[in-house]
Amino acid sequence: MNISGLCLQRPVATLLLWISVIVAGIVAWFHLPIAALPRYETPVIEVKAKLPGASPENMAASVATPLEKEFSAIPGLVGSSSENIQGESVILLEFSARRDIDAAAADVQAALFRVSRSLPTEMSTPPSYSKVNPGDAPILKLGISSPTMPLSELNAYIDELVIPALSTVDGVAQVVAKGRKRYAVRVQADPARLAALDLTLLDVASALKTANANTALGQLDSSRQMMMVQMPGELMLARDFAQVIVASRDGQGIRLADIAQVRDSVEEVQNIGEVNGVNSVLLDIKRQPGANTVRTVDSIMALLPRLQAQLPGSVRIVTLGDRSTSIREAIHDVNLTLLLTIALVILVILLFLRRLTSAAIPSISLPISLLGTFALMYAMGLSLNNISLMGITIAVGLVVDDAIVVLENVMRHIEQGMAPREAALRGAREVGFTVVSISVSLVAVFIPIFFMPGTAGLLFHEFAIVVTLAILVSAAVALTLIPVLVPMLVRNAPRHDDAPGWNRGFERLFERTLALYRHGLDWSLAHPRTVLAVGAGTLVLTALLYVTSPRSFFPEEDIGQVSVKVKTPPEMSFEGRLAVLRRIQDVLLEDDAILASASKVDHDTTKFDLDLKPRGQRPPMDQVLARMRANTNFIPGVKVNFSPVQNLKIGASSSSSTYQYTLQSVGSEQLDAWSEKLLAALRGSDVFVGLDTDFEKSGLQAQIHLDRDKMALLGVDMADLRTSLHAAFGGREVSSIHAPQATYKVIMELEDRYRRDETDLSRIHVRSQQGGMVPLSAFATLSRGTGTMTVLHKAQLPAITFSFELAPGRSLSDATAAIDRAKREIGLPATVFGSFDGQAAVFEQSQTSQLWLIVVAVAVIYVILGVLYESWIHPVTILMGIPSAAVGAFLALRLTGLDISFIAMIGVLLLIGIVKKNAIMMIDFALDAQRRHGIAAREAIHQACLLRFRPIMMTTLCAMMGAMPIALGLGAGAELRQPMGVVIVGGLLFSQVITLFITPVVYLWFDRLTRRFDGRAAALANS
Repeated sequence: MNISGLCLQRPVATLLLWISVIVAGIVAWFHLPIAALPRYETPVIEVKAKLPGASPENMAASVATPLEKEFSAIPGLVGSSSENIQGESVILLEFSARRDIDAAAADVQAALFRVSRSLPTEMSTPPSYSKVNPGDAPILKLGISSPTMPLSELNAYIDELVIPALSTVDGVAQVVAKGRKRYAVRVQADPARLAALDLTLLDVASALKTANANTALGQLDSSRQMMMVQMPGELMLARDFAQVIVASRDGQGIRLADIAQVRDSVEEVQNIGEVNGVNSVLLDIKRQPGANTVRTVDSIMALLPRLQAQLPGSVRIVTLGDRSTSIREAIHDVNLTLLLTIALVILVILLFLRRLTSAAIPSISLPISLLGTFALMYAMGLSLNNISLMGITIAVGLVVDDAIVVLENVMRHIEQGMAPREAALRGAREVGFTVVSISVSLVAVFIPIFFMPGTAGLLFHEFAIVVTLAILVSAAVALTLIPVLVPMLVRNAPRHDDAPGWNRGFERLFERTLALYRHGLDWSLAHPRTVLAVGAGTLVLTALLYVTSPRSFFPEEDIGQVSVKVKTPPEMSFEGRLAVLRRIQDVLLEDDAILASASKVDHDTTKFDLDLKPRGQRPPMDQVLARMRANTNFIPGVKVNFSPVQNLKIGASSSSSTYQYTLQSVGSEQLDAWSEKLLAALRGSDVFVGLDTDFEKSGLQAQIHLDRDKMALLGVDMADLRTSLHAAFGGREVSSIHAPQATYKVIMELEDRYRRDETDLSRIHVRSQQGGMVPLSAFATLSRGTGTMTVLHKAQLPAITFSFELAPGRSLSDATAAIDRAKREIGLPATVFGSFDGQAAVFEQSQTSQLWLIVVAVAVIYVILGVLYESWIHPVTILMGIPSAAVGAFLALRLTGLDISFIAMIGVLLLIGIVKKNAIMMIDFALDAQRRHGIAAREAIHQACLLRFRPIMMTTLCAMMGAMPIALGLGAGAELRQPMGVVIVGGLLFSQVITLFITPVVYLWFDRLTRRFDGRAAALANS
């Protein structure tokens, strides 16, 4: 007895089982995590090293290079890059996806310990490392400001109250402060006074270090008591340090205030954050892996009023960059799309089955299949996101297929006069193998995705799992629940005369369509060569369309956020960059599409993060960006690059642009020259927007030319010289303040008026080994020159990165062709080579993997069908409709102006699984007629095509209705889903016409070949 018969014998148990599934699915729906995309993590570790005042070349040579060499021996490292700027090196280490990030972090820590002795001794703090996920952007930003409170005091509230409170919120992984103003005492020395009093900066630094030492003092013990030894009166504020005696001359103490300005300040003066033009501290809040983004943001929002009540009344908290907004909108719109899809599918079922009770049976199976899928998703730790919801929406048109196949066959027997229970048992048994074949072969389409490596695999594993679960649950529903529901809801055969007028009209239309198909089928069977030629033509057209169509990796989303990078001349001062940013900010805030702006300026960054108004209150993203680019192009020498923020962030690049191309060479001089030529060639192309490079060679430098012979004669030590220069111009930390709540820095430098240009270097004096004071001018000459502002390495080689966005209507394949063409035009030598980074690199890698994905999927389906049918030939017959489906898919993408993206190719995979079920339904019936009833092959396939025409049309229209709302591109996040919907609708429209005629012709052609081969084999055996 098959499973359908068992369920018919135990209807109560069957119904209770599925009721339990329904309840579990409802509970799971409300507890599934919500995110923008599936959880995917690239194991990346970021190493930061700081040496204030060091040049980019110095940071690259003395800090980055020894670190990179040490890191290169770590197992599992697949790529490394470093960015070296004034006083800071940032190294990004990318590991294989199979490498455990915690084990990699331990190896990085060990490498840092080994290399620590090779690093400059002037580094006050050792390099630090942190585990980062490039794809995990902040889910919310907070701007905290006060019109009356000093920023250092506001920063204390943020460090001691706000950040600890936010860090305890369930789902929050990290809170990063930007534009912070941490308290510090700043000592700004007067070099003239120091020289007059026979003092050097190193003398002052030594005095300050010992004046505020925080060493253990011990304890006193006696037979009756114990006392701790304490020394109250530690130096806490600038006024305390001002009274420190740093030296004595002629019996008189020289206080710090006599030789320097001592004031309460902040650690980083050149670090300003603003929200809508108001000076603020910005907090980036990142979620824990797998946490519910919407629920985490809601918890933060619920906490903010309590935090506001604990802060002084003048403090204001502004929320920005809320990633949950786009997710909420996408979830809401997908829910509406899902309901519309369900309604369309039920309408199709009602039209074909003619009666509400009959249509209710597969309609009931639809929500049950979806709820069962939700329950399994929760059990497997999946989430609701744009990718999984796309799979659920597509699955709506697929999960009713099995129920339709079973019900249509059962209803055919009832209409022939059979009792409902007997018809359910016989009808389910007849098509049981068909249902299994359709479901298993459709699941087989996704097997290659399950084993796909890299980012693409991590993104679409969840899609494949969700659709697979829905298909398997729907097959279980069709074979267990549908046979039980038929005797309960259908008492007798529906009479055509009882049908409403609209249904009789549809039946007349269907009968005319069937008559047209019968006529076309007879003609096709009479002209097989013509039909086969058309089939071969679709194969050629498929290859032609794929080669000539524009291609990309991932559709560009509109989540209502824009990243803006302002590039100024490299010699522009901090105050100049701040003024430029505010001018641009004033222009942007006048734009009706912009809701809020968060800006940040520090020693190397000038950028904005813009929040746009909701979609209904502004034009599309392309138009907004074009307008903002035009409005901000008014300052000579200043470039403003706009990049729409995407949920998908691939790679460890720090660039704010979506796409990057990196040029490398062994020698930096050769690299510099050829990068300028390539940049000039690319700027002549209309493919790129916001094309920029991190190559900055024209930064001003104050150069010190030493006479080492004179240094030796005068007894000047090189280490003392470098330390003195660092103390004067590098903002050196010379002491610490040990407050009860935190530790703060004491920073020494020259007064602002003595740090203006290269002539101020001559004011430095160094103590010789004989104890005398030696001015810098005695052994060095000073000049002004130009030098590199940023030094980049990739895989330990010098590198220059080009960042860009695509012009409207352009694709990544266009960008690849434009770069290749520019390289040929300038004659780029083989010693200078380039490669894409981030999303563009994954696109380049996916060009081959996409084709292999299709090939492997077809091969897997062939193997499974061959096993099911025990035949070499019939799987080929079933798969012959694939080229026609691909032609329809690629033509639909062309007509709608969409690229062949990875999502579109996943749609083609799904289309393969949908299209071949038509052939399965026809061939199953024909084979059964031949084997059981001895009917000739031509008559068998002719009957099969006509009898299976109704379920084929039903299942195809259901699949099309399931994809139609997605293809229309309705709602938030539609950019992501639309290519798949267009592929499925276009492919089904075209392939439905072709496969209904090609499949029977191919079936008969293979049948003749088989009989001819069998005849020859028999003749050979007899001979």
